[in-house]
Amino acid sequence: MTNDVVLSAALRNNLLSLQNTQNQINLHQQRLATGKEVNSALDNPQNFFAAQSLTNRANDLSNLLDSIGQSIQVIQAANNGVTALTTLVSQAQALANTAQSTLAGASTQATVTGNANLGTSKLNTLSGISTGDNITFNVTDPNNAAVNAITNQVITIGATDTAADLVTKINDLNTALSTPAINASLDSGGHLILTAVNGGVLNAKFLAVAPANSANQATAAALGFSSIATLNQNGAAVANSTVDFTQTASNTISSKALYATVSGNVVFAQGNTLLSAIQNSSGVGTTTVVAADTLTVTVGGKTSNDLLHYAGTTGATASIQSVIDGINHDSNINTLVSASFNATTGQIQLNPLGASATDLQLKFSSAAADKLPLGFGTNTFTLAAAGSATEDVRFGAAAGTLASLQTQYNTTLTQITALVGDTGYAGTNLLNGNSLTTFFNENRTTSLVTSGGTFNAAGLSLTNASFQSSSAISTSITQTQAALTTIRNFGSTLSTNLSIIQNRQTFTTSLINTLQTGSDALTNADQNAEGASLLALQTRQSLGITSLSLASQAQQAILKLF
Repeated sequence: MTNDVVLSAALRNNLLSLQNTQNQINLHQQRLATGKEVNSALDNPQNFFAAQSLTNRANDLSNLLDSIGQSIQVIQAANNGVTALTTLVSQAQALANTAQSTLAGASTQATVTGNANLGTSKLNTLSGISTGDNITFNVTDPNNAAVNAITNQVITIGATDTAADLVTKINDLNTALSTPAINASLDSGGHLILTAVNGGVLNAKFLAVAPANSANQATAAALGFSSIATLNQNGAAVANSTVDFTQTASNTISSKALYATVSGNVVFAQGNTLLSAIQNSSGVGTTTVVAADTLTVTVGGKTSNDLLHYAGTTGATASIQSVIDGINHDSNINTLVSASFNATTGQIQLNPLGASATDLQLKFSSAAADKLPLGFGTNTFTLAAAGSATEDVRFGAAAGTLASLQTQYNTTLTQITALVGDTGYAGTNLLNGNSLTTFFNENRTTSLVTSGGTFNAAGLSLTNASFQSSSAISTSITQTQAALTTIRNFGSTLSTNLSIIQNRQTFTTSLINTLQTGSDALTNADQNAEGASLLALQTRQSLGITSLSLASQAQQAILKLF
């Protein structure tokens, strides 16, 4: 076109050279700014896509690394739980071992020791004792009750009797027996010791020569049994009341075997009413309770509500089960004693639950002449007229301690279950049945499964203890030993899996670094080289501008013609 500017060849070459130089300057400036030699597929398709593949894998592994780290925390939480569980189960085992030692060290016989020094003088010189005072003994032999029991045997204190003479008279009660049933002795402090030597029940009643409640109590106190022997009513008349104690060898207080009045002496079921004719295996004994009759239990200084009127029943409709339920649901005493029924023997059984439950008193009251021969002690609860009858029975020597240990053991089991519930991390609890899968590569083709388990008390097969017998305590010890083995084996598995996962975590971290280094090697720019190139290009650009200036001087010479 006529309006186009005509440039000389020299100018055009210089301009093209400057444009190329500027393009290269821009390229090197970009490399210096980004640090990469390959910023897009246009720069180097092969290196760009190879580096992108490496970077993508590194990013995937980085995301996986976070998951691996969380798996480690889940296992760490479970391991903390295992440590705490081991401590709690060991504590439970120690309680069971202590119970076993306590039971082994306790007397397996019904034995009581008086607290008064009877000295060597005549007994009637002691305040509270008179010539003619007597003690009535009833001693059972659970192994040979038919021929080896002492029944209503009376010892009378003579005018010249000393404590040694009293001991001799008591031991002479064994003369007609095939095996001694009772043993009396004096300790070094002059205290009278009475023992039912065959593991039976020992009952001693104290009666003054001039019977009266206060005189009977004074006799018991003078012989050293003021804190043991209690006043038991037996009807309305004062003369019928007794001062006595009943000591068991067992940590369980049992009624007599309750039989129905049918052929074959069938053992009562729990639902049978107490109004049914309760008999012993020989067919002796009947029950004649009426609607208004009452029965209470006092233990540890606390008295139950009327047990014959529990849950809408009356004396006439109360059953064995309703009496048991009444004891177990009575807020006054259900923390001190529990009741159950032995369907095999037909006995109501009472067990202590606390150290303060050393003895209990049962009280039967009626407005008429009634009977309730439950037979926990020696009182038959036979009322000749309106009034009340009571009986006191003492648990075995170790009952209180064992009950306390039992409560502590069962509390520990509760805490084991609570601990397991608190051991989870981010919704996963390996100690409460959950499992954990940890993946080690981006394709999720390699993994490790950490299988959990149920480690609460039920899952460890730990059942509430009943430290009332050696076999029951042994069961608790066996259970805790098995639980410890299970926990320790699981802890070992956790340790192995944790080591594997931590090793894979270290490996994955190193692999990510390798992938990132490889990607950088394909795309990163050499900063020194790029800087030197940029400086050379800038110099070339300056020279190009100078050359362009020289090339334009030929046209500028035309101006001199004018």
